[in-house]
Amino acid sequence: MQNLRQQFTLFIEKSSENIEKIRATYNPEQYHLIPCHITLFREDEIDSIAKLIERISTINLQKPLRITLNGPEQFANGSGVFLPATNKNTEFRALRERILGTLLISEQHPHVTLMHPRNSTCTESIFLEIKKQDLPTELFFNKISLIEQINGGKWKVLDEYPIVTSHFV
Repeated sequence: MQNLRQQFTLFIEKSSENIEKIRATYNPEQYHLIPCHITLFREDEIDSIAKLIERISTINLQKPLRITLNGPEQFANGSGVFLPATNKNTEFRALRERILGTLLISEQHPHVTLMHPRNSTCTESIFLEIKKQDLPTELFFNKISLIEQINGGKWKVLDEYPIVTSHFV
């Protein structure tokens, strides 16, 4: 039986050089599975992809979606590392609410995973090295990507949907 996962994601296109360097060095397996990103909707939140695409197609933001980040933090008993968003990410929440509507099940806290505990382990020395890196405090997004993973393999982009007025892209 085939294990299929689909998600809507915000891929990080700029300001990601140090993020990807950390991922490639300390979490190469995850680095090869998917580029750095922020998940917008997980598969358990997707009732109908067609309905979500229809709602996404009506999005026409006046400026790129902005997500502000805090510094690196450990999670999963210290084995994982991520860049959590600050509490000020009202634009992210508003976008989720607009697209999911009444289907909004839970609060999604935006973050960038640097080391996924499923396939890496952070040590104290690794975490200290990560904290020394110059990491972005703001990220900007112009599009939403629909992605798919089959049987734990590499994630593939199925389609992309612009969310910003074209003269800002």
